[in-house]
Amino acid sequence: MRNTLRFGLLAAVMALSLTIGHPAAQAFQDDAQDTELLDQWHQWRGPLANGVAPHATPPIEWDENTNILWKVPIEGEGISTPIVWGDRIFVLSAVSTERVADDPPIKDERAMTQPPENYFQFTVSCLSLDSGETIWKDVAIEAVPHEGRHKTSSYAAASPMTNGKQLIVHFGSIGTFGYSMDGQQQWSVDLGDMRTRRGWGEATSAVLEDDHVIVNWDTEDDSFIYVLDAASGDVIWQQERMEPTTWATPLVIQRNGRTEIVTNGTNNIRSYDLQSGELLWEHSGTTLNAIPCPVQFGSNRVICMAGYRGNRAVAIDLDESDRPTVAWAINSRTPYVPSPLLSENRLYFTQANQAILSCVNAENGEFFYGPQRLDELQNLYASPIAAAGRVYITSREGVTLVIRDAESFEVLATNALGEGIDASPVAVGSKLLLRGRDHLYCVEEN
Repeated sequence: MRNTLRFGLLAAVMALSLTIGHPAAQAFQDDAQDTELLDQWHQWRGPLANGVAPHATPPIEWDENTNILWKVPIEGEGISTPIVWGDRIFVLSAVSTERVADDPPIKDERAMTQPPENYFQFTVSCLSLDSGETIWKDVAIEAVPHEGRHKTSSYAAASPMTNGKQLIVHFGSIGTFGYSMDGQQQWSVDLGDMRTRRGWGEATSAVLEDDHVIVNWDTEDDSFIYVLDAASGDVIWQQERMEPTTWATPLVIQRNGRTEIVTNGTNNIRSYDLQSGELLWEHSGTTLNAIPCPVQFGSNRVICMAGYRGNRAVAIDLDESDRPTVAWAINSRTPYVPSPLLSENRLYFTQANQAILSCVNAENGEFFYGPQRLDELQNLYASPIAAAGRVYITSREGVTLVIRDAESFEVLATNALGEGIDASPVAVGSKLLLRGRDHLYCVEEN
C-alpha cells in the first residue's frame, strides 16, 4: 500500500496547489513534498507523471567542456529515458550481436521495415549517479526481434520503472522482466508478438503502481491492456481494446477512492479500474498514432493530446458518476512524439516534432503564449521537463534550450552537446541527465 498512499497524497497536493497563494495549501504542499518519492525520477515522466521535478535544481548552462560531472559510453542502441532511484541510474539498451538466427523472421508484407536476422542482447545497466560507474549489468534476454523498427527508433525505446524495491523492465514483444534492485532477475513474461503500424516498432513504457504492472498493448491486430502482478509477472487481468497501434504510456490517477488507469487512444480515451479492469469511462480519442501520454490537472481533470495527421488536445472533467465532459479543446499545433509538460497551471507542448512551443492555461485552454518558434532548436523527440522555475527542451541535434517556467516566454540559456539526443532529460537533485545516441551525460554545476 506504500505507493498507493503516496500517490493519493500527491493527488491531494496537486489539487491543493491550484489554490494559488493560499497559505494553508502551500503549507500542506511543502509538507507533502518531503516524501522520498518526489526526490526520485522513478518512471518515464518523473515523480508526478507530468515532467516536473519538484525538488531538483539542475544547472542552466553547460557544454562538452563545462559543467559535465561525467560522461560514459552506453553500448548498443536505445532512446529510452533513464530512471533514477537514490544514487542509482537504470538504463536500457539493445546490443546487436554477430550471431545470426537459424530461422530469421520473415518481413510482413504490410510493413515498411525489415526485421533483423541477428540476435540482440537486451540489457539492463545500473550506474552510479555520482560517478557514472557501472554497479551491475545484466542481459535480460538474447533474442531476434520479430519485426523491424522506424529508422529513428530503437529496440530499447521504453523506460524502466521502480518503486525502490523492485525494478520493472519492459521490452515489449521481447518480454517484460522483474528485477531486484541489486540486479537479480526474478521473473519474466512473454505477452506475444505485437504487429505495429507499418512495422515502426514499439516504445510504450509500462507503469508500476503499488504491486501492479500496467502494460498497454495496442497493435494492428488484437489490442489489450494488461495488469500483471509485480511480484510474479502473472496476468491479474486483461481487457480487449478497440484501438490501432498507439505508443502512449498510461497515466495512473487517484479518484473517488480508487485507482484509475487513463489511456490515450485514436478511437477513444478510456479509463479502467486498476483492481478489476472494469471500464469506468470513455471519450472520443485524439488522432492516429497517439503517442503523448496523458496528464492530470487537479483531482478531476485529465488532458490528452496527439498530433499526427490531425491535431487534438482535450481537457476532460469527471464527476462522481464517471461522466466525462469537455472543459476545453484545442485543434491545432499539438505534438506528435513529445509528451506535454504540466507545471502548475502551465501546459507546455510542441507542434508535431517541430521546435514550435505553445504554453496554455490548463484551467481554461487559453494561450499564455505561442505558437513560439524556438530558433535555437530544429527537431524534437524528447519531452520537455521543468525544475527550479525553468523548462528544459532538448532537440534531436543535442541542443537544450532553457526557458523560464512562466506565463511569458524568456530564454535563459542555449546548451549544445556533441551528439544527438532523442531520450528525454531527467532532473534529480543538482544533476541533469541527458542520454545521447552514444553516451550518457551527467550535468552538474562545478
